[in-house]
Amino acid sequence: MAVLAIDTSAAVAVSLCDDEGSPLAARSVDSGRQHAELLAPMIREVLVEAGLEPADLSAVVVGTGPAPFTGLRAGLVTARVFARAREIPVYGVSSLDALAAASGVEGEVLAVADARRKEVYAARYRVEGGAVELLTGPLVDRPAELARLAEGAVVVGRGASLYAETFGEVGGPELPDPAVLARLAVERARRGVAQPSEPLYLRRPDAVPAAGRKRASG
Repeated sequence: MAVLAIDTSAAVAVSLCDDEGSPLAARSVDSGRQHAELLAPMIREVLVEAGLEPADLSAVVVGTGPAPFTGLRAGLVTARVFARAREIPVYGVSSLDALAAASGVEGEVLAVADARRKEVYAARYRVEGGAVELLTGPLVDRPAELARLAEGAVVVGRGASLYAETFGEVGGPELPDPAVLARLAVERARRGVAQPSEPLYLRRPDAVPAAGRKRASG
C-alpha cells in the first residue's frame, strides 16, 4: 500500500510514498497560482511513475498550513475529495512541522514561512530523532515581532530567507516536503495521535462576502 501526500502551503507539491513514508515519486511546482489546476495532473503523474493505481493507496496526507486561504484550500479540498472517493483516511499535518522535521538538526528549530503582506508564519519546535514537539506557535506577525523566537534555535524556511536581515543565518529546507508530511503522519497514526485536516489560516481571507445593503430609513 502507498500514501499520497499533498502540500500547497507555498509551492504546489505532491509525493507518493510507501507505507513507511519513504518517497516513491514526487512532483513540485514553485508557483503561488493555479493550485487546483496543477494538482490533478501531478497526482496522476506520480501514480504512473510508481506503477500504482488509486486503489493502491491506504491514506492521504495533506499540509494544513499555516498559509494564505486560496492556495491552502485547494490542497485540502483535493485531499479530502480523493480520500472520500476511495474511503481511506485523510491526515492533516502542519506544513511548519515538515520544515522543522527536515532541518537535519537535533535541538530547537524555528520554522518560518512567507505569509505575504510583509508578514511571516512562525513556530518553534524541539526536534529529536526526527520527531517534532511544538513549543511556541504557530503565529503570524511582522518579522521584527517574531525575531525573538529565533534566539538559540536553528532557523529554516523561505519566510526567514526573505527577511534574513531580521532572522540571521537561515538553514534548509526552504519549502515543506510532502514526503516528510507523510513520514510524520505515518508515525503519528501508529501512536494513535489525532490528525484532523482543519486548515491553519491564522487570519481572515483577503476576499470576504460584502455586507448586506442597508435599507434606507424613511
